[in-house]
Order: sequence, then structure tokens, then C-alpha cells
Amino acid sequence: MIKVIIVEDDPMVAEFNKRYLEKIDGYQLINSFKTVEDALPFIDAHDIDLILLDIYMPGKNGWELLSKIRMANKNVDVMVISAARDKESIKKGLRLGAVDYLIKPFEFERFQKALASYREENSFMNQKHDFHQKDLDDNLFRKDHHGSGETIELPKGLTKPTLKKVIKTIEASERASFTTDMLAEETGISRVSVRKYLAYLLELGMVEETMNYHTVGRPSVIYHVTSLDFAICEK
Repeated sequence: MIKVIIVEDDPMVAEFNKRYLEKIDGYQLINSFKTVEDALPFIDAHDIDLILLDIYMPGKNGWELLSKIRMANKNVDVMVISAARDKESIKKGLRLGAVDYLIKPFEFERFQKALASYREENSFMNQKHDFHQKDLDDNLFRKDHHGSGETIELPKGLTKPTLKKVIKTIEASERASFTTDMLAEETGISRVSVRKYLAYLLELGMVEETMNYHTVGRPSVIYHVTSLDFAICEK
């Protein structure tokens, strides 16, 4: 089992991460902390495989925790889960060795993909001590660049014709932003399905999302077009 701790000051977010984690095979949540100060002694005293780390918290922030772990040469991986979406934060996370970077709010499918990928890589690295270049290329450094000419495999449940319809509808509307409900009405696709396709476009960087808190009841998600690419529907 992959041993995990959560470092997150928001109780609701921590609970969501915990529930998401429980749905994925191969992981065991060991503990959860609201501050870096509380987490550090536990990390020093226990063998942990993965930390789900928020960045901005009261007291010391997540960057300080990640830096201390790297300076101490701790054998633990970190997955950043943060609302910080600026370029410098993302680059900093990568420089400090984060295995993935999830921007809040995110869909369970993205969380699941990150954990599944980490589990596969962890399993691969535990198979033997020495590797050939092809081993690394096939298992660690494979990346699907939608502009590379390689065949794109869509996430389970998505189809290229429907993806093309979603992208075409977004482009035809010429709107800078839209909601799930708006796109569902214009495409005739269910809201649940539309959310899955938008989650995929979000992952590819073709759209971005923000939260609208000026609504009655629960806040709504607003999607913003960045760069749509029909080429992914043809691969």
C-alpha cells in the first residue's frame, strides 16, 4: 500500500481529498494535518510515500515544507493540490520535484488519473534495481502531447465525435466564457457528460475555470476559453 498524508488547512477540502483517496485502490491514508508545523515532526518520524500538499496555509506555507523535505533528502514524494494557478507557483512546484500539480477546484477524474499514474510509476520503480533507456521511455517519460502527431487516447467514457461537437459548439458561440448548463443546452448533451469533456479540455489547457460566488446557493463554475485545438479529434 502507498502510505499518504494530507497537509491541508481547509477541513472541507481535506475531507474531499480523503474521500477521493478512499475510492482509489492501493492507497492508505495515514494522517491529516492542518499546518506545516504539525506535519513536519510526523514526516520525520514515519515512513511516508506521498504527501498531498496545499500551498497557502496559516504559519509556514507548503513551499517551506517541500523545501525542507528536499534539503533533508527525505524519500517521500509530494503532489501539490492548490488554488495557486500562476506560472511562478507551478514552475516552483516542478523545480522542487512535485510529481503532479492539481489546481483547485478539480474533478475526481483528474485526481484519479494523478493517483493512478503515480501508483503505476511507483510499482514500476519497485520492480528492479537497474533499467534500460527503453524501460524509462515506455514507463516514466511517456507524455501525450496533442500537437506531437501521436495518437491520442481519450479518457474512458469519452468519444472523439462528441469531443469534436463540444469543441465546435464552444468555438461557434464566440463567447469568452460559459457554464456547464449553457453548453449542455446548446449541444443537447447531459450536464454530467459535458462536465467530463470540460474536465478533459481543462486538463489539456484549452479552457480554464473560475468559481462564481455571486449566485444563489452553491457557487457555480465559469469556464474560459484559452486555445481550442480540433487536431486532437483527428488523432
